[in-house]
Order: sequence, then C-alpha cells, then structure tokens
Amino acid sequence: MDSLTIRLSAPRGFCAGVDRAIQIVEEALRKWGPPVYVRHEIVHNAHVVDGLRAKGAIFVEELSECPDDRPVIFSAHGVPKSVPAEASTREMIYVDATCPLVSKVHVEAQKHFDSQRDILLIGHAGHPEVVGTMGQLPEGSIRLIETPEDAAKIDVKDPDNLAFVTQTTLSVDDTAEMIDVLRQRFPTISAPHKEDICYATTNRQEAVKAMAEGADLVLVIGAENSSNSKRLVDVALRSGAKDARLVASVDFVDWSWFEGVSTLGITAGASAPEILVEDLIDACRARYDVTLDEIRVTDENVTFKLPRVLADT
Repeated sequence: MDSLTIRLSAPRGFCAGVDRAIQIVEEALRKWGPPVYVRHEIVHNAHVVDGLRAKGAIFVEELSECPDDRPVIFSAHGVPKSVPAEASTREMIYVDATCPLVSKVHVEAQKHFDSQRDILLIGHAGHPEVVGTMGQLPEGSIRLIETPEDAAKIDVKDPDNLAFVTQTTLSVDDTAEMIDVLRQRFPTISAPHKEDICYATTNRQEAVKAMAEGADLVLVIGAENSSNSKRLVDVALRSGAKDARLVASVDFVDWSWFEGVSTLGITAGASAPEILVEDLIDACRARYDVTLDEIRVTDENVTFKLPRVLADT
C-alpha cells in the first residue's frame, strides 16, 4: 500500500454564522413544527440542506412561494430590505438568519448612505450576499467592483465623499489589491472600521497558506456556489500547491488525480460539515497508508446568539 501524508488544515469547516443559521432552522422546526420554509439555501452546502429538508424544511427561492400561515427563515447570506417588508405586509412569522458579520456590513452601508457618501461594494455579482447588501439601499446607491480593473476605471461623483464595503467571503489578497487601487485613486476613501472580510474566511485562507506549500494536491470540500470555498482553491494554488480542486464530497473525487501524489492537503469551506472531511480521510485510508498531520494556525471560539424569537425556546 502506497504512503500518503495528509495535511489537514485548521481551522476548517463550519463558522459561527453557519452554525447559528442551521440552529435557527432546527429550533424553528422544534418550535413551530414542520413545514418551515427557508428562502434560498440556508447555507451553501447540499449535505446540510438535504439534512434539514429531511427534518421538514422546505427551501424556496422567493417569498412568493411561501404560504402566509407558515414560518419562513431568511438565509445566512442576508436579504434585501424588501423581503422582510413583504413578509411583514403579509403578516408572516419570519426569522432572519443573516450572519451577524453580514449584518454589520449592512449597517455600515446604511451609515454611509445616511452621510450621503457614494458607496462602492467589493464583491461578486449575483452572489446572494451581494444581492442582499445592495438591496439594503435604494437602487443605484451602491455600485459593485469585482476586479482591480474595475477599481482602476470606476468613475465617482465626489472623490472626497466616498466609501467602500466588501462581501465577507472574498479572497483576502485579491480584496487587498482592489483596496490598494482605490486608496491610490481616492486617498480619502472611507474604509470599514473593522475589516469586512469575516474572521472565518481569513482564518481558513491563512490555514490553507500554511498547509499548501509543497502539497501535490489540495482538496477543498465545499459547494460550487460557495464563495469562500472557491477562494480556498485559489489560495492553495497561489501558495504553492501543485494542484487544487473543489469537491462537494468524497463521492466527487476522481482518484486518478492522486497519481504521483504523496502529500495531500485537505480543508473545508465554512459551510461544509466535518463529517464530509472524515469521509474523505476514511476513503484515503482505505487506499493508502495514511499519515495525518493537522496544521493549525489559530483556534476559534466565536459564537453568535439565536434571534430573540427562538432564544427562549
């Protein structure tokens, strides 16, 4: 049996915002019984969504698909203000599972708007978090920047009255590059008081940087629509991994990738449960003589409270 060294990145997997969002759905099911409706995937992971669906959660894309007489939960990515407004008009029971760190970005954007600043949002077009953040303010109040080239060419009305916020799940290095371009062009641009990219995204990227150099292959467990997971693949390749791939689970691994591989890096995006990591390691052990080496860059002890409507259940 060939030898395989697995470098296991830590921290990895669930963050506090994802933990909280899943708890919210589970507590809502306990409090009100099934079915409970969830607008958009509660987090971007099919394993999580399927598990909650089996317990009685019904996932929909729009509020119009929900009946008035059943509770609805808004996903961890955040929603435009129009969504809770519509739910209130329909007198629905709703619970907002928006990650508190995403809500912080919403508050920042509102403050900039109230101060009559032009607002730029660094993020990925179409991502639910970006849709939610832009939907906090009247249409046209926030403009999106996706690349350093966008930052270099965007026109602003008042360069001395400008602010930026960012999506929470971006590449730290890519975002820093865009911010540098903006600051060179607009020295007085107002930045977040505390970095918008969340602690979990930053920690997982730093852990991959420490793990990836010299790895023959890095596997990132996460969904194709998970922004933070896709960024981990990018970080691994930039940090010296010979190859890096995103897989939803062990079922999606092509073992031909392992030809010539003696050092494998494994991590998981912030929406991926640890069971998927364990399944992948078990599959490796069935094929190789595995040496496991966890590479930990920090410990996380962040927790977020449940919304008041559920906290007393």
